[in-house]
Amino acid sequence: MSQTGEAVRETKGAPRLSAVARRRLFAALLAGAFLFRLGYGLCSQFWADDERQVYLIGLKFYSTGEWPYFGPDVASGVQVPGALQGLLVGLPLHAAPVPEAPFVPLNLLSFAALCLLAWYCARRLPGTPAWFIWGWLLTAPWTLNFSTHVVNPSYVLPGAILFFVGALETIPATRKGLVPAGRANFMMGFALCWVMQLHLSWVVLVPFLLASIYFQLRERRSKFVAALGWLACGALLTGCLLAPTFLSYGASSGAGGTQAMAALNAGNLARVVNPVEGVPARFLSLASFELARFVGRNTAERLAFLRENLWLAPLCLLLGAIGLLQPAAMIVMWFRGNAARDDWPQVRGLALLTVLLLCALFLFSPKRPASHTFYVTFPVAAIYGFYCWDALLNTRGRRAFAAVFLACGVVFHLGLAAHNFPRVSLYADRGAAASAVSAKNPGLLGERRPGSLY
Repeated sequence: MSQTGEAVRETKGAPRLSAVARRRLFAALLAGAFLFRLGYGLCSQFWADDERQVYLIGLKFYSTGEWPYFGPDVASGVQVPGALQGLLVGLPLHAAPVPEAPFVPLNLLSFAALCLLAWYCARRLPGTPAWFIWGWLLTAPWTLNFSTHVVNPSYVLPGAILFFVGALETIPATRKGLVPAGRANFMMGFALCWVMQLHLSWVVLVPFLLASIYFQLRERRSKFVAALGWLACGALLTGCLLAPTFLSYGASSGAGGTQAMAALNAGNLARVVNPVEGVPARFLSLASFELARFVGRNTAERLAFLRENLWLAPLCLLLGAIGLLQPAAMIVMWFRGNAARDDWPQVRGLALLTVLLLCALFLFSPKRPASHTFYVTFPVAAIYGFYCWDALLNTRGRRAFAAVFLACGVVFHLGLAAHNFPRVSLYADRGAAASAVSAKNPGLLGERRPGSLY
């Protein structure tokens, strides 16, 4: 093109930023996103039983110095083994003895993990607008309402992302060569023992790990020992926090009673296949704008929220409708396909296999299917969702709609945070939490559940 043509194009279009300016803008946007997420977490639920119990585990470690042999509660008298949860909440209190301290490392961990997933998805899908991938992952309802406030599923996300990025890069059908094999194996080992100390959903990861090991053995026998070495190194780094529990309590008692949680539950069959509330719908909701769940526990609470925040009603209607349409669209896209991506069949198969695995596992669980119980599969749902949206965001109009959608989501969550701040957040009674921390007296905040092992 001639110099005249270049000049005309520059005058007609917006001036392009230099590379340095783009990097600075990107860094500023990331900083803003982190502060938004941290602020949202501080405005989120603190006083519900699960949130307070997890906080008390770390507060007890901080107050007494007693090693936290067990982590989150699963049921009465049943706790996840390992010290990780207690350390993740308690150590920040040693660094800064204020109630907000545990929120900061949690948000740093989840933010860094989401940045990794955004980078990975953007590299897998170079045609999808990067701003949409980054914007959606950092502001989606599931990654804002979990992974920003202190409760054990929130801490699952960093491990889940590390694991699935590593697994996809070690399985030939899904590999893109974006992460070296050694690093990918290290990530899987590290993540497995990480999640193992936070939530029983770690069992979901085991079949993927076994598949990865099988394909690596079949594909690269000469380098298999090195792969296992990296896997073991990652597992030892987080798994060493499990060792004191089993050394002190033995193999049976050290499991914290979690072994009793695996039993045939035929009653879950109807729940698993329910078209509205079953596993497939809940799995797809992880990659959708699920609104009702986070506004209230029932219809009465949701209507009360709307009455108190009438200015949010139009956004709720818009975003709620989109959130209902997204799972339906992803189901349709599963059948229609994405011809522009040669790895679409593998990604589609991965999503289906994940859903089938979850259905099978819930037949051996006393728990009813609920989205937060398999939040560990969020990376799979997100990647599948991006492959679906990649096929749709192919016009300027649709991309403009996507930008408006993201902006509306941010405004909605700002409104929800303002609503929650005086009602359910730490600041509803910060004095009680501050007194418990300063006096090193967990009893000022609450009591652990009866029968707790720690």
